[in-house]
Amino acid sequence: MTLSQPRLTRRRALFATAASAGVVALPARAWSVQTPANDTASLADQVDAYVRQCLGAWPDQPALGVALVKDGQAVLTRGYGVRRQGGADRADAHTLFAIASNTKNVTAAALAILVDEGKVKWDEPVASYIPGFTLSDPVIGARITVRDTLSHRAGFGLGAGDLLFWPNSPRTRAEIMAAVPHVPIEDGFRANYHYCNLMFVVAGEIIAHVSGQPWETFVQTRILDRVGMSETVPFTSMADPAKSALPHGRVGPPLRYQGAMTLLSDTIAGIWNWDAAGAAGGFCTTPADWAKWIAVRLAMGALPDGTRLFSEASAREMWRPNIIVGSSPGPTAELPGRAIASTYAMGWSVQDYRGERLISHGGGSPGGISATVLIPGRNVGFAIFSNAEESFLLRTLRSGIADIVMGKTGFDWIADSKRLEAEGIAASLKAAAEIDAKQVAGAPPSLALAAYAGTWRDPWYGDIVIEPRGDGLWLSFSRTPALQGPLETYDGETLRTRFPDRREEDAFITFVIEDGQPVRATMKGVSPDIDFSYDYQNLRLTRR
Repeated sequence: MTLSQPRLTRRRALFATAASAGVVALPARAWSVQTPANDTASLADQVDAYVRQCLGAWPDQPALGVALVKDGQAVLTRGYGVRRQGGADRADAHTLFAIASNTKNVTAAALAILVDEGKVKWDEPVASYIPGFTLSDPVIGARITVRDTLSHRAGFGLGAGDLLFWPNSPRTRAEIMAAVPHVPIEDGFRANYHYCNLMFVVAGEIIAHVSGQPWETFVQTRILDRVGMSETVPFTSMADPAKSALPHGRVGPPLRYQGAMTLLSDTIAGIWNWDAAGAAGGFCTTPADWAKWIAVRLAMGALPDGTRLFSEASAREMWRPNIIVGSSPGPTAELPGRAIASTYAMGWSVQDYRGERLISHGGGSPGGISATVLIPGRNVGFAIFSNAEESFLLRTLRSGIADIVMGKTGFDWIADSKRLEAEGIAASLKAAAEIDAKQVAGAPPSLALAAYAGTWRDPWYGDIVIEPRGDGLWLSFSRTPALQGPLETYDGETLRTRFPDRREEDAFITFVIEDGQPVRATMKGVSPDIDFSYDYQNLRLTRR
């Protein structure tokens, strides 16, 4: 989850503090801060009461975890609700949650350690550390630096290459790295911000090449063990289901992220296993453990025993903006959270919020979303962990807790998010109806269905196989077990998938016909709410 995503209806939705976010204040049930934010006991009580109020507004939410740190001390670490919908096991401060892209700032910190040791330089080309490294644009491949891999400014499109590991794929890290040079680059180098998990995988491999240890070993021994984060694991595959908040979401109908709340898997890794891409989003942690990490970040790398995890200079460098995400005229009475400038540094988003600097990151996985927020000027940080995909609840918590910390009053984040949520659902239902109507009215394909069968290859993803099955066609992504299912006619040379696993997102595939034969094909997601990691649009398929 990042500040740049354009739709609040998506699981990894942007927060209301982004420069582009628009909100309207509603007077009903406005939250009011009653006591000064520098009273830690009162602050904890206010945050706890607000979390419970928000859960009352989103009663389908199974579990939440909250960590709140002030002046180096954890003043609130708590779990709420149940780890599994309908179950009796309650979440607590030691319940594991998948935190996905909040892992990115740990990967940045691991590189900072190597920078402090003189083994890595932020502005040295990646090829200096990974021999032979290149990209589909060799000029960018030669120039891209360590800093660039952590800053979402390499020129890739949003989510480019994510299908290498999303949804769960058996690919190894070596296979992902072998595919990197073939992933298309769509924008200018360092020209614009485009969220890119793939470059954090590369960042993890820089750590491995320089240190001689895999990313997960380095972060375990050099970060987790030193900070005392004994409950945290670098991979979801290591998360004990008996201690985990299990993933939940809405799988329709008519579209993903709509319908009844549903348990998605009996384990976190059952639907979210990014072991090969762990540096981009592999962590599972607890409120109690993540509070320790927040304290270290607010202390600019200092540990409680007086030693340092990384230098203050490196701490400041990780918070120095590298690319503009968005800008606006700034906050108004109706838009109190709107930033003048939203930026991305290295593993952190940096922006102004109500006149103060706010450092944050989000994370989104199937069945869970999370956020970490630091307000350095007040020496306060907090995190929210969820085992469901209720992005508007997370938005409400993030902004509302920040307001409590800052002593702000009068804006009703619950009512405003509920309004936006209702508008988003209405828009999605309308879009779903239009998609179905177009399929009913669509023209038939120009060729017999069997003509579209064959093996279709993309340079970075690999093979997608289409084969006759019964009276129709069956499509299989060769390295993604969940993305297999029937192809239906839709409109002319465009067919659409209907994956039996309704946790996954369907796609359109459009063929180019030459000399009476399909020779090329492109794809795009069916749903307007599709998560950007289903980067079907980056596939360039040719028939083998």
